[in-house]
Amino acid sequence: MSGLESLRERLAELADLSSLGRLAAWDQRTMMPRAGAASRAQQLGALQRLAHERATSDDIGEWLQAIEADGDLGDVDRDVVRVARRDWDRQRRVPADLAAARVKAAAEGQAVWQDARARSDFALFAPALERNLVLAREYAACLDDGSHPYDALLADYDYGLTAARVQSIFGPLAQALPPLVAEAAAGPEAPDVAVPVEAQEVAVLGVLRQLGVREERWRVDVSPHPFSLALSTSDLRVTTRYTGMGLESVLAAVHEYGHALYESQIAPELARTNLGHGTSMSVHESQSKLWENHVARNRAFAPVIAGALAVGGVAVEAEAVHALVVRVRPSLIRVEADQLTYPLHIVMRFELERALIEGTLAVADLPAAWNEGMWRLLGVHVPDDAHGVLQDIHWAAGAFGYFPSYALGCLIAAQLWERMESELGAQDEALGRGDVEAIRAWLGEHVHRHGRRLDTEALVERVTGDPIDAEPFLRYATTV
Repeated sequence: MSGLESLRERLAELADLSSLGRLAAWDQRTMMPRAGAASRAQQLGALQRLAHERATSDDIGEWLQAIEADGDLGDVDRDVVRVARRDWDRQRRVPADLAAARVKAAAEGQAVWQDARARSDFALFAPALERNLVLAREYAACLDDGSHPYDALLADYDYGLTAARVQSIFGPLAQALPPLVAEAAAGPEAPDVAVPVEAQEVAVLGVLRQLGVREERWRVDVSPHPFSLALSTSDLRVTTRYTGMGLESVLAAVHEYGHALYESQIAPELARTNLGHGTSMSVHESQSKLWENHVARNRAFAPVIAGALAVGGVAVEAEAVHALVVRVRPSLIRVEADQLTYPLHIVMRFELERALIEGTLAVADLPAAWNEGMWRLLGVHVPDDAHGVLQDIHWAAGAFGYFPSYALGCLIAAQLWERMESELGAQDEALGRGDVEAIRAWLGEHVHRHGRRLDTEALVERVTGDPIDAEPFLRYATTV
């Protein structure tokens, strides 16, 4: 076989291994008996080791060298080779011992974090966090292509973005958003609507069916933390959770639908290549936030949700549904935050983890810095570590650079929505009928089909004509 044929065969194998790993992870989080955890960890570990060996082998370097010397490639193959070179070079620059140490420290850190959060005791967690930080800095040094060590960590989730670029986006957002939050929070209270779990289950399935979910390609399940996985473009798994008497389960299901829809509409010619999935965490989050914020929370869509609730035996006026899903109230916990305060939770985390990585914030000073940031950005007093600095698992798992994608996704979603409506016209009438075909098709054509062929900011600029910008989200905030 030629070098290109060999490379494509290896990439297809790696794509299949990744899909099997996702299938095992989906089963673990939805259906696996609890006692299977230890054996499942071994199975996933074996898959990961095999994939890492195959992804970093000398063969790939030899194939890439031969292909690049030839230089006669079509557009798709050119991108396959370009991204393969980038991925291979990055993985090869990290010593195996360091990669293993990071995995071990993350596993230990998560175990300590669970205990520390249960006791609301940051001091118990601090040594594990310090260890993860040391290893993160060593990892960043291996990949230091930027002006800030945080850049290398950010590249794992949003290749091409830098700490300086993110700060240029988040800085104005942190200034402009709090007054809009205060104004929205001062509005009238949303009516109390009690929705039993049985009615929520009916509503979730009804709304998802309206969005195009069908049994031949989709599964809808329940998990403690909602997630989605795509095993292929025709095998899509989404979950939600039922934890109260509100509509969080419906919003979570629509959010996860956005993630899975992205994967389902990637161009068929990219299947089983290194380009055949979403390009970054920020773009992925933009797809879930577009469906959650701009569809499910849209006033025009409220009758669709109300109709689905009615099928479940709960009669609620559409206006009451809308008031409930757009209610703004600053809160302590990120995962419970509303659509306007959520980005401020992320801005603060970005500020803190960047300072931790560069060494300008000591681990011992992190709780105080957290509490100050919550008051400065959200006007909320933090009562204890469990409701503050210990609420997220990311730093325990060594996932530095992940947080910015959550807020960037909110901003990109608003930017895409404005562009889409400028081309298609306002979608209110269609949303009132539950017709989202035009939205799905527009996203498929302009965003989804590219897979990894375009990085985050290149994709945003191609679709909207502008780099990532907070202004569309701020305009959206004034309509809530």
